[in-house]
Amino acid sequence: MPTMPSAHRSQWPVWLCWLAMVLDGFDLVVLGTVIPTLIKTGELGFDAVGATFAATISLVGVGLGALFIAPLSDTFGRRKLLIACVAGFSIFTIGVAFAPNVAVFSVLRLLAGLGLGACLPAALAYMNDYAPAGSAGKSTTRTMTGYHVGAVATALLAILIVPNWRLMFIIGGAAGLVLLPFLWAKLPESLPEAAHAASTPATKAPAAVGRSAESSQAAPKTGFRDLLQKPYPLVALGIGIASFMGLLLVYGLNTWLPQLMAAAGYPVSTGLTLLLVLNLGAVAGLFLAGFLADKHGTKKIVLLWFGLSAVLLAILSVKIPNEFLLNAAVFVTGIFVFSSQVLVYAWVSQLFPPRLRGTALGFAAGVGRLGAIVGPAVTGTLVAANIAYPAGFYVFAIAGLLAVGALVLVPREVNTADPNVLAGR
Repeated sequence: MPTMPSAHRSQWPVWLCWLAMVLDGFDLVVLGTVIPTLIKTGELGFDAVGATFAATISLVGVGLGALFIAPLSDTFGRRKLLIACVAGFSIFTIGVAFAPNVAVFSVLRLLAGLGLGACLPAALAYMNDYAPAGSAGKSTTRTMTGYHVGAVATALLAILIVPNWRLMFIIGGAAGLVLLPFLWAKLPESLPEAAHAASTPATKAPAAVGRSAESSQAAPKTGFRDLLQKPYPLVALGIGIASFMGLLLVYGLNTWLPQLMAAAGYPVSTGLTLLLVLNLGAVAGLFLAGFLADKHGTKKIVLLWFGLSAVLLAILSVKIPNEFLLNAAVFVTGIFVFSSQVLVYAWVSQLFPPRLRGTALGFAAGVGRLGAIVGPAVTGTLVAANIAYPAGFYVFAIAGLLAVGALVLVPREVNTADPNVLAGR
């Protein structure tokens, strides 16, 4: 349902949330672009163990932010949380550039991750509060194009800047600081209570300012315990498993695709190019996935997307000698793999009412970040055992199939008229 009157919609929130996702895309690949230099030079005392710890603790921070900070947007509002998260991420990311050793570097990455982890679910919850009726798929996927545009831009920036790794973090943090005044000045508030009031014909007050009669009441407290109330436990389980598998694929591929291709006998330069091609496919896939989800139903499309991802990842286990066909195969794989996870977010936004939207998205993103940790770790273990190719692609294909199995259990729609759900509203 539309949660903000069309008369009060502007393009500022759309672009600001999109730019917030660009910062998330930066964080997705920035560590991967600088780790080879840090290990090679031994700067700050980095070695393979230190790099693995820094990468893992970064993802832990993002996961904790999604699980425990993002739900606060349901109580205090999306705008306040987005501003605070972007500010925290920016300051601590700039701090990384001046870290004196591996320990401080890792702590700063953990703290930056806390803000960034909450940023994604809060931005997606905001866009689904703000979106017109029947456009949850497009609103979510188009916002998430920023995620992969940021990843592509960071990869290209690294080609120009690295081995100057410090400048990578300074630029990333400075970009967030530049975004802050625009968030403050141009992003209206979007509290779930205001959104609910705006969808009620009896009220004509602008929902964006959150000053309706209903929103003047104290916001009900929400938390993960709400996800345990009927009818949500089965929904949360299926979404959690799918999100875990989805981000296992996203981070596993972004971290290890060049190495997997090198293990298959492709040149190292080819592996780096394929990483760029993979993320370009992701951007294209997001537009297609959102359109089809709104037209045919999110459940049908997300099941199809994960299923095709599994098939295509299995195909990549076969060496493709033709360079054009190889790039085409990786591009098409990117179309389905990355937008599969975003469709999970879109479906979460549809299944849960506005008062639980930030909490539910935080849960999905937080559990997914566990997959983001497991994916690179499992693939890294295969690399160390010299069986990454083709076993790595088989692991990814199985993850896609497990996501399909989990989402089959989730109903297409949830009856929010259940008295247990309405209690406290």
